[in-house]
Amino acid sequence: MMYIIAAVFLDALFGDPRKLPHPVGGVGLIIRFWEKRLYRKEDKKQAGMIFCGAVLATTGAAVGSVLLLASSIPPLHGAAVLYLLYAALAWRSLKDETLPVALSLFNGDLPRAREELAGVVGRDTQCLDEAGTVRAAVETIGENFIDGVFSVLFYAALGHALCGAAGAAVLVWLFKAASTMDSMVGYDNERYHDFGYACAKLDDALNFIPARLGGAVVILAGACLGYPPLRGWRIFLRDRKKHRSPNSAHGESAFAGLLGIRLGGGASYGGVFEARPEIGDDARAPEAADILRAHSVLDASVALCALALLLLFGL
Repeated sequence: MMYIIAAVFLDALFGDPRKLPHPVGGVGLIIRFWEKRLYRKEDKKQAGMIFCGAVLATTGAAVGSVLLLASSIPPLHGAAVLYLLYAALAWRSLKDETLPVALSLFNGDLPRAREELAGVVGRDTQCLDEAGTVRAAVETIGENFIDGVFSVLFYAALGHALCGAAGAAVLVWLFKAASTMDSMVGYDNERYHDFGYACAKLDDALNFIPARLGGAVVILAGACLGYPPLRGWRIFLRDRKKHRSPNSAHGESAFAGLLGIRLGGGASYGGVFEARPEIGDDARAPEAADILRAHSVLDASVALCALALLLLFGL
């Protein structure tokens, strides 16, 4: 378990290891390799299932091979496990990517804030007002806390309980492979509607339990910081299913409830407006400080997760 806790500290200190070889890049290469060879099949849904299995098997074999090769040198094996766990976390990067948005808004530079936000979200940002910009940033933090932080820690803990430190690294990267497949081919469009179906459903299944546990952790963390837990629970229980994804609104509704702002409500993608349910109550207009408040709730949530791991499994 010490490897997981150490990975959390490394992520807090250094963030995403962008200057080092990143396993996500390797997973992306694996995905493109199998997509080129399997997409041509006539039955796209069946091909997508084979593709999904092939990517998971190749990723698992690659991670397992690295750990096996390093096992003859214990310090190297420990370093490999630690790096694999650290590289899977997105706690610090979530803050690093959304902080410039808040700073630009504090400086009164809305166009710059929109530009910063465009590098983080998939929606069109050029027409957003300040409130819409803040909403988009907080939504990103709320949604990605689940699949970028909590789910990683959940599967790291599960893997560690089953097979030790190496099991934690392997299971985490099987999860990350599923998440990366969903982000690359899990779209409901003409090319990927059938081919990416299995990948999208797998990602939904893997995040199902973490999304619900993670939302509860966010509310408990917010309560520790002085945010109203009853309002958090009320919005969470009321709005956590207001999304076409079975998981995405759990994190968003928890953050919306704690902060007392409305999220959701639809957005424009590629010039086409996509209507979505509103999450949270419109008690006040979102402001730039809400991004920093979301950061504090995020930090407290990760701290609670680390404490829970220590209490459950010890060092």
